[in-house]
Amino acid sequence: MPNYKFQAKSSSGEVSAGTLTADSLSAAASTLRGRGLHVVLVAPIDAELEKVSFMTRFAELNAGPPKTKHVLEFTTQLAVMMRAGINLRAALDGIAEQTTHPNFRKVLLQIKADVESGKQFSQALQRYPKLFSPLYINMTKASEMAGNFSEMLDRIAQYMAQEMETRKMVIGAAIYPGIIGSLAVCVTVFLLTFVLPKFKAVFEGKEDVLPWATSFLLALSDFLVNRWPLVLGALAVIAGAFYAFTRTEVGGFWVDRMKLTIPLLKSMFRSLYISRSLQTMGQLLNAGVPVLDTIAITGDVSGNRLYRGLWQSVHSSVKTGKKITAPLVKTKLLPQAVVQMIAAGEESGKLGEVMDEISTYYAKQLKDQIKAVTGMIEPIMIICMGSVVGFIAMAIILPIFKMSQIVK
Repeated sequence: MPNYKFQAKSSSGEVSAGTLTADSLSAAASTLRGRGLHVVLVAPIDAELEKVSFMTRFAELNAGPPKTKHVLEFTTQLAVMMRAGINLRAALDGIAEQTTHPNFRKVLLQIKADVESGKQFSQALQRYPKLFSPLYINMTKASEMAGNFSEMLDRIAQYMAQEMETRKMVIGAAIYPGIIGSLAVCVTVFLLTFVLPKFKAVFEGKEDVLPWATSFLLALSDFLVNRWPLVLGALAVIAGAFYAFTRTEVGGFWVDRMKLTIPLLKSMFRSLYISRSLQTMGQLLNAGVPVLDTIAITGDVSGNRLYRGLWQSVHSSVKTGKKITAPLVKTKLLPQAVVQMIAAGEESGKLGEVMDEISTYYAKQLKDQIKAVTGMIEPIMIICMGSVVGFIAMAIILPIFKMSQIVK
């Protein structure tokens, strides 16, 4: 018979660990429960698995941590298998064998071991909070009580797919301006450090007739060429200090506020946060998750500290017996039309459906706004880049023309 290692807790709270022999994992868990112990962990002891090869370790390190796309694929496959009538343990085992990501395979095997030891699937997921969000866990827990596990997995997969698509759109909208901006900086530095110094000998001794722009650029070029270590060090310190500032609560709040203040971007970010918040709330309410838990999770996944504070105030209000819309009436983070629709959904008892409809509208609006912002940023960046390069070029050409006229 195979051997199993275990961790268990007694009724007094004392934790014990050891090994035992049993016919199967479930039999080992039953044996421990028969001793009056609460099972924390039961896993097989396999000598071959204990001796992990160097190449296996290298493959795990090279693969990196599992990502959201792996969780989405797992959720979709599990929903299909559960609909086909395959039991949860067999489904987890089959998906673990098929996955090509070694670290995610270890996660699935551990979840399977926890399920076989008597834990609920939602409890097994709580071991990996970085992979499975509170929304995922709570919707799974609600489906276990309602008995609609496969349908809920489909809903979770749909939610995750939409979140990934939204994230890709936002990142994609930032890539082009980032490339153009980086190119503008590189071209400017190249002109100041490699091109402009070539004209220094031409302008030497003629400082009195040089335009202010040329004098300024020559001084800037000389500073960059002779003091470049100081410049790089200062930029590194400034970037590090700004990054550290944004990691603080005050700095993060400032960044989140700026996202909702910048004229060109505030509408896009506003639609993003409203869509994400209301979609999360609608999914959780339709899944049967309690209202207070729903509001708390909505604040956590909103992605902005201002919106998180808004939903925390809603949570406190509902906890005292007030309606959800009571704190929303005073806020400027949600349009009044949205607040009125939420109030109508709360009165009719169809709040989850209303939330879904509003989030769908704002998701479509977000796509349109991303296209509009991308289309507006492109010419703006080109104009800015052309202006900088043109300014440098004119600062070089104008004094040459001026000196040629003096010679004549």
